[in-house]
Amino acid sequence: MVRTRFAPSPTGYLHIGGARTALFSWAYARKHKGTFILRVEDTDLERSTEESVQAILDGMSWLGLGYDEGPFYQMQRMERYKAVLQQLLDEGKAYHCYASREELDKLREEQQAAGLKPRYDRRWRDSKATPPAGVQPVIRFKTPLDGAVVIDDMVKGRVVVSNGELDDLIIARSDGTPTYNFCVVVDDWDMNITHVIRGDDHLNNTPRQINILKALNAPLPQYAHVPMILGHDGERLSKRHGAVSVMQYLEDGYLPEALLNYLARLGWAHGDEELFDLDQFVEWFDLDAISKSPAKFNPEKLLWLNQQYLKKTDSKRLSELVMPFLETDCCNPETGPRMEDVIDLLKERVNTVEELADAAVYFYRPLTPSPELMVEHLTPEIIPVIRDLQEKLGQVEWNKPSINSLMKSVVAEHGLKFPKLAMPLRLLVTGETQTPSVDAVLELIGREETLKRISTHMKSFA
Repeated sequence: MVRTRFAPSPTGYLHIGGARTALFSWAYARKHKGTFILRVEDTDLERSTEESVQAILDGMSWLGLGYDEGPFYQMQRMERYKAVLQQLLDEGKAYHCYASREELDKLREEQQAAGLKPRYDRRWRDSKATPPAGVQPVIRFKTPLDGAVVIDDMVKGRVVVSNGELDDLIIARSDGTPTYNFCVVVDDWDMNITHVIRGDDHLNNTPRQINILKALNAPLPQYAHVPMILGHDGERLSKRHGAVSVMQYLEDGYLPEALLNYLARLGWAHGDEELFDLDQFVEWFDLDAISKSPAKFNPEKLLWLNQQYLKKTDSKRLSELVMPFLETDCCNPETGPRMEDVIDLLKERVNTVEELADAAVYFYRPLTPSPELMVEHLTPEIIPVIRDLQEKLGQVEWNKPSINSLMKSVVAEHGLKFPKLAMPLRLLVTGETQTPSVDAVLELIGREETLKRISTHMKSFA
């Protein structure tokens, strides 16, 4: 059975690259009716935080990437790691190294001066010397001295690395805590991981991890190293490109299904398909369709996708998403028109939930037009027309067709064109110059509130 894992380090938020890795690992497990595991690699005690752990869990939950097992925490598995370390020591596949930091620095300087690649010279690998007093040793793995590691990568293809290129890596620090590359191996072994899907920045670690797995007589998973995501300018993705926390996209009004759809298309494709849900993605997904080249993050494309999802999202759900934004903007949605009706009117015109909320504000509290716009649109010619309309709005049947007919008859009586009345009326009632059709807006705001707003602003023209 296929068993995949997503194994982030809780040293920051869940970012775009991590979310895509999680998505690919999740989808591969779902496609093959397998198991998806969440593992938190929290051995970096200086940088790991509870806040980061929670940010990862929140991000996974918001995206809807449910895991079947976990979360497992490496810090809770220390006894297991120490037992395996001891096994390697007992079998002569690892050794204590007493080289001091000063000795290693001197070695590096000498190698660099000689034009050599800096690496540990294995001085304690088979040493019979007496260990220096008072020195806490690290534990190093005995990397094979000959042969090569062959990785039949499911994305990159065949990768061959000579063992002669690898040194004896440290698998436990001097304080006894195991290192990243060692913990990953034991975890993948114990959790029966069959497919390791991760970013290609881990490709250099893979030969080392394979050698340790072989030393433990553990089965080797298949590896798939996914190319990294670059900014639109070809540089490494950073905050300026939009590489922020996944949860920031929630705060900015993106829908999780739009973000997932976009992430799925970053480095993977199924023909020319642009819009598809998770079920469709799982059905289509396979690792051989992942590009070998880095993907470029395009925030404009993500925004367009989000707009497409907004248009077809149920207005009841959008109402719930809009509510916190409106409350932050000092609006009480219970005092205005039915939220779903407002959403129906506005959602074709916006790109995000945040924009949707901004566009809905005037339905729930009056906005004051700027004096400059008032002077521009409330001309001496139009003021009597507004007063005439104001009086007749008190009597008309309150629905969009009737309001529209009334406005047309008023402008006809005064020998004007429709926009001459629509713009100042829109400004008086909403405080804005850009809204959906003014008759539809008035219908939702209601007769009493519409007349109240017109009266309030027309007082200055008495």
